[in-house]
Amino acid sequence: MAPFDGHLTRRDAIRAGLLAGAGLALGRLPLEARSATGPRSAHYGQDGVRDLITRPVPKTGEPIPVVGLGTNQYSVTEAADIAVRRDVIRRMPELGGTVIDTARGYGRAEIVIGEILQEIGGRDRYFIATKCTAPQNDLEQGMTQLREAFERLQVETIDLMMVHNLNGTDVLMPVLREWKEQGRLRYYGTSTSSPAAYPRLLELMRQEPMDFIQVDYSIGNRGAADEVLPLAQDRGMAVMLNVPFGGRGGRNLFPQVADVPLPDWAAEIGATTWAQYFLKYNLAHPAVTVAIPGTTQVRHLEDNLGAARGALPDAAMKRRMEEHWDALG
Repeated sequence: MAPFDGHLTRRDAIRAGLLAGAGLALGRLPLEARSATGPRSAHYGQDGVRDLITRPVPKTGEPIPVVGLGTNQYSVTEAADIAVRRDVIRRMPELGGTVIDTARGYGRAEIVIGEILQEIGGRDRYFIATKCTAPQNDLEQGMTQLREAFERLQVETIDLMMVHNLNGTDVLMPVLREWKEQGRLRYYGTSTSSPAAYPRLLELMRQEPMDFIQVDYSIGNRGAADEVLPLAQDRGMAVMLNVPFGGRGGRNLFPQVADVPLPDWAAEIGATTWAQYFLKYNLAHPAVTVAIPGTTQVRHLEDNLGAARGALPDAAMKRRMEEHWDALG
């Protein structure tokens, strides 16, 4: 699972003038979450600055901002590299963001995030999701990863724990249910970023009363909309989107628009950059709770969170966006 970090293709887009005039609201926003039940919902804080759109976690109604942060590029050791990531995490709540997604499989990412949160404080401002595995259904390995996640993140409670890439669900799901009952986890679920895993994911969704699933979905990768997203709605499961910009394996969306101007009608949904266009498309699906584009740069965080303000596409606009994308070939 590899959320886009934007080092090359966004730079190309900037050179082409595609990111000009972003017009993002960069002032500090109220941190109180405000529920947005419909795709066009938006709210304003007492200072008149527009808050981020939120969606409720279906099992509890807890509202969370619809754009978060993926951190698979956070496994670093150099002070300078850690510093730029600290800037991103510190900036998130100033923009109204809360959701940080990470995983044991991302090397030192959990450790780096834990150290940053200890340094800057304000743990309660963030919704932390992470993942574990039990290779070959080895429960001992899975339990080790679970216990160490708390140590690495330096927290007493984890907001969301998922079984990474369905690896060890048979032995880990009962444990996650129990730990949720004990209050060590607030939510639990599983993840995948591979369409080949959808049959197993669908089976598990029907059997297990999970709170969240994480799945790949983008305007160039719509397969999850066939069965996975509708079933999540039916089962009352929150949906976290990984690789919302297309991901690896030749599916990255940005190279395909490096020399393509943003259509004028994107202004109807408040999209001023391709990143916002892509994210607003993702968020138009009513099953989607939060998308987690990855970045290590504050300017990309600000751009991404801009997609969680203003209008989101209705059904007609969503079809128009698909038709436009497909015509690009």
